[in-house]
Amino acid sequence: MSTRGDENERVRRLIEIDKGILPSNGGDLYNRLIFATSPYLLQHAENPVDWYEWGDEAFSAARLENKPMFLSIGYATCHWCHVMAHESFEDKEVAEVLNRDYVPVKVDREERPDIDAQYMTVAQMMTGSGGWPLTIVMTPDGEPFFAATYLPNKPRMGMPGIITILNRITQFWRFEPEKVAENCTAIMDTLKKYHKRPSGGVADKDAERTAARQLGEMYDAEWGGFGDAPKFPMPLNYAFLLRYGTKTGDGRTLEMTQHSLRLMRQGGIFDQIGFGFHRYSVDRQWLVPHFEKMLYDQALLSHIYLEAFQATGDACYREVAEEIFDFVLREMQSPEGAFHAALDADSEGEEGKFYVWTPAEIREVLDRDDAELFCRLFDITEQGNFEGKNIPHLSSPNARLAEQEGISGEELQVRLEACRKALLIAREERIRPFLDRKAVAFWNGMMMASLAKGYAISGNVPYLAAAQRCAQFLLEQQVNGEGRLMRSFHLGRAAVPGFLEDYAGVIWGLISLYEATFGAEYLRQAERLAAEMLRLFRGPDGLLYDSGSETEEILLRTRNTHDGVVPSGNSLAALVLTKLGRMTKRGEFISAARSIIAAALGMDSSQPVSHLGILIAAGYTDESTIEFTFAGTADSVAAREMVQTVSRRFIPALIVRKAGDNDPDYPAPEGHATLYVCANGACMPSVRSAADLEKLLDTLA
Repeated sequence: MSTRGDENERVRRLIEIDKGILPSNGGDLYNRLIFATSPYLLQHAENPVDWYEWGDEAFSAARLENKPMFLSIGYATCHWCHVMAHESFEDKEVAEVLNRDYVPVKVDREERPDIDAQYMTVAQMMTGSGGWPLTIVMTPDGEPFFAATYLPNKPRMGMPGIITILNRITQFWRFEPEKVAENCTAIMDTLKKYHKRPSGGVADKDAERTAARQLGEMYDAEWGGFGDAPKFPMPLNYAFLLRYGTKTGDGRTLEMTQHSLRLMRQGGIFDQIGFGFHRYSVDRQWLVPHFEKMLYDQALLSHIYLEAFQATGDACYREVAEEIFDFVLREMQSPEGAFHAALDADSEGEEGKFYVWTPAEIREVLDRDDAELFCRLFDITEQGNFEGKNIPHLSSPNARLAEQEGISGEELQVRLEACRKALLIAREERIRPFLDRKAVAFWNGMMMASLAKGYAISGNVPYLAAAQRCAQFLLEQQVNGEGRLMRSFHLGRAAVPGFLEDYAGVIWGLISLYEATFGAEYLRQAERLAAEMLRLFRGPDGLLYDSGSETEEILLRTRNTHDGVVPSGNSLAALVLTKLGRMTKRGEFISAARSIIAAALGMDSSQPVSHLGILIAAGYTDESTIEFTFAGTADSVAAREMVQTVSRRFIPALIVRKAGDNDPDYPAPEGHATLYVCANGACMPSVRSAADLEKLLDTLA
């Protein structure tokens, strides 16, 4: 049984220490990380390891002392980062070796994705795999020559302990410097070749069809999702499939999406008590999650569930999005309006402890009948499904469960909701997982976009209010005096110039708020950030760099176009530039987006499945785009009803804008809300009511 206590309280205590009385190295009780703002770095401030933050001080020390640098990259809610910290970085013998022979450097990968991405690529090239914690040994110039992930303290499963590894590297560094230099040169040459963009590529004309086929080949027809274990939700896959199925009438792609979304909601990857999605499932059937909860997952998954509702009209998908919003607004929004980064998998040193149950714990909270019902439906058993305890999950949709129980769906829903709320209240008495309270601009922008969409569909004002507060926070607190968007914010301070993905994500959020409200300031700010994004990140062939032109270059200045769990900066930039260009009639934005799309698809035309975000963005550049222009009073009941009518339809390549006052091309008789619709190269008669708009939309379906 772990004896570790409340990590939230420990970090809070470290934050509240009077730093003014400490020496620059942290003194006897702490190391230099006590002065950091990153929650991850603060978690290591009491290590006996003499950690440095990434920066000139660390590199200067390594050069002066002619020592290799031990770079450790992780993040505050990473389970195996905690394991390695407790085993090794809190161990005085390990610390003695690191402090004597190395300059140890800690990096928060969420605050510095540029450092993480480049050294993760190195690790994958050298070892064939990657993950966190990421361990790199490098020269005082930052050139790597050793890479690994988790290193055990003592020999385990054929792996030597960390001290043995460190001593071997030290010997290599001291007595074979020529080989160290040769290794560094070979690794850097390989890295340069990896990032060198192939020339002369031509985008596959059938890229969408090829991508759909490739997803079909990876699809798990039994449990949904793609591939085997571990299984990630991958919302971008479903966003593409919904659009492809709607465009082509391919029913299989729609069924793949619906089947996956239903089973994910029923599984243990979804928190059945407090809502929200965990990061991934360690098995095929979505049962046992890795218990972290990341803001970006909540943002993108709520968005795809809303799109599934639009595409199918099935309210169950909208309800899942609203459940995610319920969790996010309850547990992840700061008092100032920004959204926190993540919740840890661990509490009290044990993974998942906060989330699992025994039948006895259920019976302590619920009366006998409700306890039996809940245990039966959510598979809570004496033997358990996770280390002797239980991860609640559903075997079937509620309608089927109601039929099995011989009661109405409404009665079952009421009873289960009462049980859930009672169990949630009881669970709040447990020691909570650590909450990483930093605000990441990219993730906040995506959350803002989803909440704005949720408001546009439902009319739920708290969603709009939350999105607006987030936008206000980002624009006031994470934009510096020169107008530069900053990556993260914590402890009253914005840190690190924003990356391409930060700009693209915040622009997406602002555009979504404009679409939901027609607030001109949101559009103006989106235009300003888009122009700044092109100035800072554009490369010679149209692709955008991941980091700005004025920022520190790590090993190489990279341009990533491959999507993963989240869209790449280039694919999201292409999307927002195309939409913004069409909304504002600014051709330079559309041209920039087309350059990104052409370059990205030309890089690897055989694998369009790696560029689904680019393919989605490309849908806005062709003639099938549908444009809705509102004129007249935007805040009237009629206007609101028409916006909601549009928002409840799945129209993949939709552009929504508000005409300027007294625009002769879009008259609004007597100021009444009027909607103009143009599609397939032609414009239809204007409409002034939701009922007339419904009829018009039916003709476009």
